[in-house]
Amino acid sequence: MGGTRAGATAAELRAGVRGLLKVLEPEQARELRSAPSRLDAAELREWTYLPGARPGLSTEGLDQEQRAAVDGVLAAAHGAVGADLALGAIEVERHRRELVGAPGADRYWLRLLGDPDGDGPWGWRMNGHHLAVHVLIASDEVRVTPHFIGAEPARITTGPQAGRRLLALEEDLARDLITDMDRSRRSATVFSAEPPDDVLTRADPFADPAVLPAGLSYAAMTAPQQQLLERLVRRYLDRAPDAYAHACWTDLQERGLDTLSFAWAGGTALGDRHYYCVRAPDFLVEYDNTQDDGNHAHSVWRHVRHDWGIDLLKAHYTDQHV
Repeated sequence: MGGTRAGATAAELRAGVRGLLKVLEPEQARELRSAPSRLDAAELREWTYLPGARPGLSTEGLDQEQRAAVDGVLAAAHGAVGADLALGAIEVERHRRELVGAPGADRYWLRLLGDPDGDGPWGWRMNGHHLAVHVLIASDEVRVTPHFIGAEPARITTGPQAGRRLLALEEDLARDLITDMDRSRRSATVFSAEPPDDVLTRADPFADPAVLPAGLSYAAMTAPQQQLLERLVRRYLDRAPDAYAHACWTDLQERGLDTLSFAWAGGTALGDRHYYCVRAPDFLVEYDNTQDDGNHAHSVWRHVRHDWGIDLLKAHYTDQHV
């Protein structure tokens, strides 16, 4: 799955963080490590994709070497698709700031959780406007959700990046799916002519697929429509390192693709304000392009059992008390 880049192993992720620590000043390292000792602490499930300061090390004051190390850590936790999206979200945000007359250093926050040189779980998260990546590693297994990528503008119209649509495939695959449907199937899929202003799960600590509209089930789709839905789901899974993306897809298949459903709101023409979601009992993705007259997109992937690495943390803390 994904491109030529498979995403780093746990050992390579550990090496990347060690490399970052080597180029940081002592005070910067302290800011990076500002996290509670227990990685299942409730405060570590607080997150947002809106502008504003976060706990951790700010990228704003980093020099070129330090920033390159941060970008390397961010890219390493993804496959080819995810790395392009995560770094692309930062590039689009730079363009947005230039448009509003506020250029300057990027403002994202990286927070190291646990000890990458220890035997227990560890990880990191990087958050800022339109970027939220949450990585947890235990027993050489990697988790990367909640995973949020936004783009404002969704389609760049000026400057050297004119025409760029960071989330083009996420949007176009879903549009191809809804526009391929006949009247009956589309009626079951579209839950509102007016799309919501944002993803419905927002920054919920624990996302519940049941809050999303059910829409049309995978089983009720034609074979070509099922293939489009599969491509759409795998596009989101491809954000992760290949091994984990493959494991998530295999898990969905084993639980039954008939558990998937797709719902849509808003217009169906390119440029129309719209929203869609895909849900299963323990998995969901959401996408909206509704703000700024349909030129401001949000996308999120949540995994009920894996968000925050909660499954790995539960296993670790349970084992400690056996």
